[in-house]
Amino acid sequence: MSKFAVIQTGGKQYKVSEGDKIKVEKLDAEEGKSFVFDKVLLVADDKSTKVGTPYVSGAKVEAKVSGDGRSKKVIVFRYHAKTRYKKKKGHRQPFTAVEIMKISS
Repeated sequence: MSKFAVIQTGGKQYKVSEGDKIKVEKLDAEEGKSFVFDKVLLVADDKSTKVGTPYVSGAKVEAKVSGDGRSKKVIVFRYHAKTRYKKKKGHRQPFTAVEIMKISS
């Protein structure tokens, strides 16, 4: 078991290890730059586990921004039978791809 952490960003929680590539909610960061996640909920390795209340003090996860993009299109279709009512909408959620470089506690 290697070192891992649970971080919070964009209203979601992600379990990450060093070297992981994940897609998170859109961040205000440039491509190629580093980004620091400071809302770390848990840090664990072979020897110990630190659980935050709600965050682990002093812990941070450093990541490199790989780029931005948009997810696959999700179709939102509303329909009422027998009333000629139908609405069709599409939505593509923006994301930022990051690569986890270092987990420090």
